[in-house]
Amino acid sequence: MKTIVIARVSTEEQKEAGNSLPAQIARLKKYSQNNGFEIIKEVSFDESAYKTKRNDFDNILDFILGQKEKIAVCFDKVDRLSRNIFDKRIADLYDMALKDEIELHFVSDGQVINSHLSAVEKFNFSISLGLAKYYSDAISDNVKRAQEQMLRSGIYPTKPSFGYKRVPVSKDKTEIVVDEYASRIIQKAYELYATGSFSMDLLRKKFKEDYGVNWSHGWTDKILKDHFYYGVMTWNKKQYPHKYEPIISKALFDQVQQIKAGFNKKRFKYAGLPYIYRGLLRCGQCGLSITPEKQKGHVYYHCTQYKGKHGAEWLREEEITNQIGNVFKNLQLPEEVLGQIVEALSTTHQSKMEFQNKQFEKLTKERATITNMMDNLYLDKLKGRITDDEYDKFYDSFREQLSDIDTRLALLQEAEDNYYITAKYLLDLANRAYDLFLSSEMEEKRQLIKLVLQNLKLEGKTVKFEAIKPFDTLLAYPDYQPLLPRVDSNHEP
Repeated sequence: MKTIVIARVSTEEQKEAGNSLPAQIARLKKYSQNNGFEIIKEVSFDESAYKTKRNDFDNILDFILGQKEKIAVCFDKVDRLSRNIFDKRIADLYDMALKDEIELHFVSDGQVINSHLSAVEKFNFSISLGLAKYYSDAISDNVKRAQEQMLRSGIYPTKPSFGYKRVPVSKDKTEIVVDEYASRIIQKAYELYATGSFSMDLLRKKFKEDYGVNWSHGWTDKILKDHFYYGVMTWNKKQYPHKYEPIISKALFDQVQQIKAGFNKKRFKYAGLPYIYRGLLRCGQCGLSITPEKQKGHVYYHCTQYKGKHGAEWLREEEITNQIGNVFKNLQLPEEVLGQIVEALSTTHQSKMEFQNKQFEKLTKERATITNMMDNLYLDKLKGRITDDEYDKFYDSFREQLSDIDTRLALLQEAEDNYYITAKYLLDLANRAYDLFLSSEMEEKRQLIKLVLQNLKLEGKTVKFEAIKPFDTLLAYPDYQPLLPRVDSNHEP
């Protein structure tokens, strides 16, 4: 009789001596030789027998079905055929064997399935299949329990998100750490997108030019909504706080989600075209968006007058740039005034330190208490004191409290670090805004405009606007010089 011998492994342990593919093939060849079988095909592959889609095995079935004479199909053991008793492939092969179209030989188990199968032999075969499935289910349960323990401990079981990497810490152990270069790209992506000046396509273009990364639209979208970057990992649609260093703050992540939601709600006709004031200007007469249009080598902005003719003017892009540039020029302050304001900010900053330190200590204690309660909750689950549903309910509640505390800690730390620094930076930015605006690229110009101005309208040939705090005060400086703060070295905050 002709035969086909099939060897299969599905885990690293099975690839080792005893269950390895060469070891299985050797036993199957010897068995075929002892029984006078002519081997017409020898197959070995690495594929799980517990999944629904089994491409390699389906190809073997096609080969078996294509034979015009009865053949023997040899496996090392029953579990090399399948560990899923509900697999239709088993039923098909079993029926073919009972109809005397093929024979199934399981060498190490000493079982042969053919048309002469007795009731006892059928029972033994069903027991072998059941044990194979039980073994597979037991492995799956053990893996799930191990993964669950890892997740509760803040350990991510698989490959981390871009921005992190695994490094070896011992012969058989790795650890997830921040990838210094990739994390800078992630941080920059969030910071730029949070300005509202970058669509995902513009962000992809900039990162390809600046960093040489060619992200797809889908990959960029995935990056910008990955909770892992602020300290939360997702596994089987459930979220867990992880122990690794965050790349961004929760506040920045939330800001990006708001911007993403805004981009999804409104689509501009010219969203993909490189116009500086695209989407920034509205008509002061009817409220419609001002439309950019290129004519004879120049870009013009105008109202479409869709709601009715009202004598709308056309204004060249260079003229709009000139008008807005004059706004930035008016932000500049004399050096002595700038120094006076910075000194006042420094004094105020010192008065806030004690309060913030107390708040930080309080929140840190609250976090430690909740973390300890989560550990005790898991022990209660293991000892059967609470049900799985009760555990999930309490765990989700604790996790939300932790997330809230982490957000408040991040905001508190940012407030402490940035109150004085950011205010000084904004003043310095205001003093250099005009030069920055003239020398910057298109997207940088848009970012500066959005940082300083809002509600830009085109009335006739004049750009009207509202200044955002604190720049409104700086623009009003010439009219309100007496209102500038006075610094007294003996002043108590």
